[in-house]
Amino acid sequence: MVFRSLIVACALAVGLLAAPQSGFAQQSMPTPTGSALSPAQRAEVMALIRQALVQDPSILRDAIGALQAQDQASQAAAQGNAIAASRRALTDNPADPVIGNPHARISVVEFYDTRCPYCRVMRPELAALAKQDPNVRVIFKDIPILGPDSVLEARALLAAQRQGGYAAMQAAVMSDNAPETEADLRATATRLGLNADRLARDMKDPRISAQLAANTSLAQSLGITGTPALIVGHQLVPGAISMDDLQKLVAQAQAS
Repeated sequence: MVFRSLIVACALAVGLLAAPQSGFAQQSMPTPTGSALSPAQRAEVMALIRQALVQDPSILRDAIGALQAQDQASQAAAQGNAIAASRRALTDNPADPVIGNPHARISVVEFYDTRCPYCRVMRPELAALAKQDPNVRVIFKDIPILGPDSVLEARALLAAQRQGGYAAMQAAVMSDNAPETEADLRATATRLGLNADRLARDMKDPRISAQLAANTSLAQSLGITGTPALIVGHQLVPGAISMDDLQKLVAQAQAS
């Protein structure tokens, strides 16, 4: 469809520009509801298109670039609308873990997996941002998409949240390259001053399963296909980014 639209656009443009030489454009151009081109007209149009592209290949490059820009703008608009429609689920869920000023005006929402190496790169950056800027809070949406180890660790983090230990458990789990077993998680909870028995019970709570499922469903509705994925203001940013870029996004959100 894109190539066909490009051909039509080139045909119209080249036909009009070439009118004095070819005489073709002097004829009445058919409207979209008019009759189709005759075989002779079609052959002349195709010849003009080929000649134009040979003489100036940048026509094709510019046309493709314009189409790509239109597609990107359309996708960004649709994504912004989806984020706006999901605003309450993104920022107003009291079950979500939060670091930083809980009443901050700007929310940075991260969809992440504890086993994702790029999420591990972002963890200290987000922690530093929340500590440095009182106008920012970071909301975590655990989406364990990398297998059973991810699910077990996500359950442990949400269970630790009930004891006020989410951030500490997150830092401990994401600092260890080896997947955590339930015994490891109990030992980590004890080391952090949490009740390990309660942690183990809460990990099996169906409400935690429901929360993880809701996070994953929300991510899918926003077109998120991997981790980490950040939402700052009305922008969705896939992948890990630098602190400078993160601060720029926050500044843009504050200005809007």
